[in-house]
Amino acid sequence: MMELKVIAHARNGFSQKFGIPRQSREDSCIETHIIFTPAYRVREALRGIEGYSHLWLLWEFHEVEGEKGKLKGENGKVDWSPTVRPPRLGGNKRMGVFATRSPFRPNPIGLTSVRLLRVEESNDNGLVLVVSGADLLDGTPIYDIKPYLTFSDSHPDANNGFAEVTKDYHLEVKIAEELLHDISRKGCPWNAIKEILSQDPRPAYQDDSKRVYHLDYAGWAVDFTVDSATVCIKNVTLKW
Repeated sequence: MMELKVIAHARNGFSQKFGIPRQSREDSCIETHIIFTPAYRVREALRGIEGYSHLWLLWEFHEVEGEKGKLKGENGKVDWSPTVRPPRLGGNKRMGVFATRSPFRPNPIGLTSVRLLRVEESNDNGLVLVVSGADLLDGTPIYDIKPYLTFSDSHPDANNGFAEVTKDYHLEVKIAEELLHDISRKGCPWNAIKEILSQDPRPAYQDDSKRVYHLDYAGWAVDFTVDSATVCIKNVTLKW
């Protein structure tokens, strides 16, 4: 049996699963740092990587807790289900697991295309890859990194299946000018938070306009409601 080795971890402001983008985004302003583990903190291993604009990350859904109705695997434990409920389809319609990018899989492996912004020199961690567009939780284990190649990896005429219906879905985000001015003065990463909220982090089956939702990102706590297609910011506070 093949043994997978963790070569790096993702570091960003996503301290909880709520709010993480459901897919990688080309136009994202959110940065993620790829910190290599000591055994793979080898400069030569990154030789030539600056020549690529995009990379593939192979990683683990390391905090997936499971889903009701899963089948039992060979070890007798509940470990996967042949169908899942994609959030963007309302959370009630089931599709085949291999027709989705759900984290509830036989093997909890994720694949993400990211933009390589730069390679930084770190005194403590050696060379660090700074990327954008990652849909990863802070601390996510990364198993491999490969260059993205347009001549083999890009298929502009490909069909998007049922995902085509919701690919442009987004919400308008509104915040009071006084509150925006105050948090901006304190260094709040507002553009990143606005991007996260515009993608609607709620489970699709939740549609209560009076419910106050809570998002934690990069040390900031955000309380908000959603009325129709508009996110209304109630409060934004620095946690520490």
